[in-house]
Amino acid sequence: MIWGCRAQRFRAWGCHVHGYTVLDVGVQGLGVLGRRVQGLCVQVTGMQNIWVQDLGCQQGPSYRDTMQGPPEAPMEKDIDSCQDGAKTVPSARLGTEGTEAQLDDFVGAHPDYNEEEEEQKYFRRKRLGVIKNVVAASLAGTLTYSVYLGLLQMQLILHYDETYREVKYSNIQLEDIDRKVLMGINVTPVAALLYTPILIRFFGTKWAMFLAVGIYALFVSSNYWERYYTLVPSAVAIGMVIVPLWASMGTYIMRMAQKYYEYVNYKEEQEKERQRAPRDACNAYIIVFQTVFYSCFHLSFVCAQMPMVFFLNNYLYQLNHTLFAVKHCGTLSHGTLPGFNKTVLQSLPRSVNLIIVESTLMATAFLAMLVVSAGAGRDRGGLDDGRTSPTAAPQVLVLCGAAYRPMEEIDMRSIGWGNIFQLPFKHMRDYRLRHLFPLFIYSGFEVLFVCTGFSLNYGVCALGLERLAYLLMAYGFSASACSSLALCMLRLRRHIPLLAGAFIHAVLLVTLFCWAPEPRYLAQAPLLYSIAALWGTGSALNKTGISILLGMLYKKKERQDFIFTIYHWWQALAIFTVYLWSGLPMKAKLSIMLLTLVVAVGTYLWMEQKVAWNVEVRLPRIPRPRHKTRGYRYLEDNSDETGSDGDGDKEDDDRHPTEATREDELPKEDGEQLG
Repeated sequence: MIWGCRAQRFRAWGCHVHGYTVLDVGVQGLGVLGRRVQGLCVQVTGMQNIWVQDLGCQQGPSYRDTMQGPPEAPMEKDIDSCQDGAKTVPSARLGTEGTEAQLDDFVGAHPDYNEEEEEQKYFRRKRLGVIKNVVAASLAGTLTYSVYLGLLQMQLILHYDETYREVKYSNIQLEDIDRKVLMGINVTPVAALLYTPILIRFFGTKWAMFLAVGIYALFVSSNYWERYYTLVPSAVAIGMVIVPLWASMGTYIMRMAQKYYEYVNYKEEQEKERQRAPRDACNAYIIVFQTVFYSCFHLSFVCAQMPMVFFLNNYLYQLNHTLFAVKHCGTLSHGTLPGFNKTVLQSLPRSVNLIIVESTLMATAFLAMLVVSAGAGRDRGGLDDGRTSPTAAPQVLVLCGAAYRPMEEIDMRSIGWGNIFQLPFKHMRDYRLRHLFPLFIYSGFEVLFVCTGFSLNYGVCALGLERLAYLLMAYGFSASACSSLALCMLRLRRHIPLLAGAFIHAVLLVTLFCWAPEPRYLAQAPLLYSIAALWGTGSALNKTGISILLGMLYKKKERQDFIFTIYHWWQALAIFTVYLWSGLPMKAKLSIMLLTLVVAVGTYLWMEQKVAWNVEVRLPRIPRPRHKTRGYRYLEDNSDETGSDGDGDKEDDDRHPTEATREDELPKEDGEQLG
């Protein structure tokens, strides 16, 4: 209903008048008494028309009949006549000033609205979301590794028994298949450095974790039908995703620490207009989050023993039978527990019971997948340009959320796959990483040694196979509890936990080198449990300290996946070496480990000294993203700047000279820009 003119187009939720910009805004209950205006296009300004529906409280005359012709009838008069006609009906016209005041009351800020309070609530929700992400990722890592380790341990014990092999699978040579399974798990990660960064950048950190956990679930499912073509390919697949899983997990925890720092200090960053964050600003959150992760992760050694404690121990012979032919233990032994009886099961487990156990493990693996995957795909702090907005609708993240904003992932992916392939090798030129290589190697040595060499040649040899689970549980509980000792890095210098863990392991290695426990002698149990617990203490300080150290040295988010890939790749090489030396005498194994530990401590202290002297590092420059104009919408202006996310690693670009690729060389300020 427009007085003096007929509209060119009349719709249910707005009116379009030729020559005017129309706002389709539904306004109700403005409190206009004495009339009921329905279907009125009110001209508020010279350039906007607002659709007003059901303005009043009392029934008034309807002006619907004043509309001449059908709604789509062509306009016969210009817009000026429309305005003149509107003036001829003053009783049906709302005053411009009154309407503007009423609209301001309706669409303006609520009188009780407190912007600062709402901002605080918004960032409190974001911080709680980050904490939830860290706990969920830690839980997923714990469940995944416990399922893998528990199933592998149970199956190796079952397949070791001659009676089980003959009765269940007499013609498929399970013992040979087990050797190939172990080879697939331990040898395949040697090539992981070639594809891990590409895999993480292609899928993203979160979905790389999901893919790896899914491969672990595939390994569990392959044990329902134990054949060469199911067990060996799934073992090779697990070997391929070992390094991507733990590299993406370490990167994820680091990103959560940086995001938590950003959400805690949002006021300071807004006032400083997102200037460069101070160096070492988020170290406290890195320490806390890595401690939480490893406290949960080391519990996987405890959870992995549940199938053996509640199921397999009921079928095992006592130590007098299994250790009857064992003559030497500990430092006097050669290989893996020579003389151990080939028959360890006094009765064979029923197939139904095995299926129940494997189904429980399968359900746990799927639960880990859900923990990783169930989250919002877009974990943004508000606006697409990376700025956080407290008035933006919060995204409810279920369990693990995304580690990066969508534009950040696009930037990190679009530097070129060739550059992504080369950057891990180029990062190895940094003297800080080179000096940490022996520490990475020893970290791989010690975790596999406690699960094989110590637990079998010392623990099982003296206490029997039925107490293997309790020995590893003592190690896991101790490691989980002592991971919290890394919190002392909040007050002490960062090298103290690492050196403390190295000192504990050095004392234990010397003790094990000089001690040969008596076979089948249960009185040695307290000493063996104490050694396992102390070894767990050293492992906790070692692994937690290394991850915290890498987070402190490399805060730039574009480098973190490369750094953690290098770390876990060297660990995988060390595990492969332990797999190869399984036939060596125990004294040779202990000597190699002790020598590696001494070299690792020396090179680490030398690295810390060079850092204290401000020796220049050689870091490759991250190339500029190669933006494409199709396939996605990209915001060019400061699209992904998040304050502290990419600027924390100041020494990468300012204090030290860096390298650049030939065609992607950037000026210094470009290296500081995220993406």
